[in-house]
Amino acid sequence: MNEPALSNLPEFSVSEISGAVKRTLETTFGRVRVRGEITELKKYGSGHIYFSLKDEGGKIAGVIWKFSVPRLGLDPENGIEVIATGKISAYGDRSTYQLIVDRMEFAGAGALLAKIEMLRLRLAAEGLFDSARKQALPLLPRVIGVVTSEQGAVIQDIQTTLARRFPRHILLWPVPVQGEGAAQKIAAAIAGFDAIAPGGPIPRPDVIIVARGGGSLEDLMAFNDEAVIRAVAACRIPLISAVGHETDTTLIDFVSDRRAPTPTAAAELAVPARTELAADLAQKGARLIGAINRLAGEYRLRLQTAGAGLPDLPALLGTARQRLDDRAARLGLAVPNLLAARRAALHRATSALPDLPALIVAARQRVDERAMRLRLALPGLVATRRATLTLSAEKLRSALRQALAARAAQAARITPRLTDAPIRASIRESRARLEGLAARLESVAYTNVLARGYALVTDPAGHPVTSATSIRPGADLRLRFADGDIRATAAGGGKPSRQGMLPL
Repeated sequence: MNEPALSNLPEFSVSEISGAVKRTLETTFGRVRVRGEITELKKYGSGHIYFSLKDEGGKIAGVIWKFSVPRLGLDPENGIEVIATGKISAYGDRSTYQLIVDRMEFAGAGALLAKIEMLRLRLAAEGLFDSARKQALPLLPRVIGVVTSEQGAVIQDIQTTLARRFPRHILLWPVPVQGEGAAQKIAAAIAGFDAIAPGGPIPRPDVIIVARGGGSLEDLMAFNDEAVIRAVAACRIPLISAVGHETDTTLIDFVSDRRAPTPTAAAELAVPARTELAADLAQKGARLIGAINRLAGEYRLRLQTAGAGLPDLPALLGTARQRLDDRAARLGLAVPNLLAARRAALHRATSALPDLPALIVAARQRVDERAMRLRLALPGLVATRRATLTLSAEKLRSALRQALAARAAQAARITPRLTDAPIRASIRESRARLEGLAARLESVAYTNVLARGYALVTDPAGHPVTSATSIRPGADLRLRFADGDIRATAAGGGKPSRQGMLPL
């Protein structure tokens, strides 16, 4: 069995070496300030933050314990250059050393401006700075909410300016305007004003002023915080930002509805000047009164002109009354005159009428004569035709009797007023006209045609035969002559000399 080699070097355990290294680092360096760029940042659910600081020559691990985060001074992010204050220590489980940070600040104005610019670009890409989101300020707010420190000259300047221009009710929400936790309190104040319900015990502001005095870039960082910017963007009350001096610009100025260079200017934007408003109101009132007077004068002149062009209504009414009386008198005379004129015209008409009873008697005699001649001329008609003609004759006689009776009655009414000479002349003219019509009727009677030697050809049913080509050989025919009918049988076709008639 080999014996261990003897050595004069002391022997240490791993824990002893790790503890010695840790003590050496902590006693040698103590509290240090390390400048570098934050990278590999990780926030754990336990509240601890792990990160690394690097520069062009190296990298060191860092940790921020949960109890140190609230008083750190800023919100660490990857890519920003900071100065971290803490102590160097070792982590024996991994044989690494690390910087335990309890304070952190930006490494100069360049780093702050770079952080602000990165945040500005990101929020602008979300549309938080668009002009379409801006709200119009009320002309004369009843309540003005102010978010600022209750100490200092800012609130005094706002109160003095409002009292000078137009006194309004001020509702102050005091907040710290710089330092640790200032951004969160400012954002909470803005959200608190916006959450006040209208008509409640605490009046809801009509406009909000967020203000603070001038300071360095680090002093104004609370107004570049993302939480403040988002609270302003979500606020439904018009908001005026007045942070720093005229040359200072913070991100709240981009998202607010109006930016004022100073708190005094913010108060001037919030309310109008009472004297200027009164003067403007007086001027507009005077202009309104003048315009009303001009309109009244114009309408009065137009009314007078129209009145001068109107006629004399009493005179028109009197003329109308006189015309009405005249028309009434003329109407009373017109009716009797009209009746007399109509009576005279009727007398003249009745005196010109012929002797209707004589005309009727003569017409009746002629009708009877024609009826007798027709009965004698048509002995061969079939029973049906005879009955039809008899019925027609009876109807004609009945109609003539009724017409003659009506004419006789009319003649009886007007006969006493007729003279003999015109009646005789009218009777002669009527007799001549009636004789002419009878001669014309006699000339067109078909019995006269039969008397001249023609015959009417019909089939056994009594229908006239008008075409020789329609007769079949051996067909039964009836030949009607002026003195009677005979039956015949067709031997062949022939050409008629006239339609429906054959010469004897």
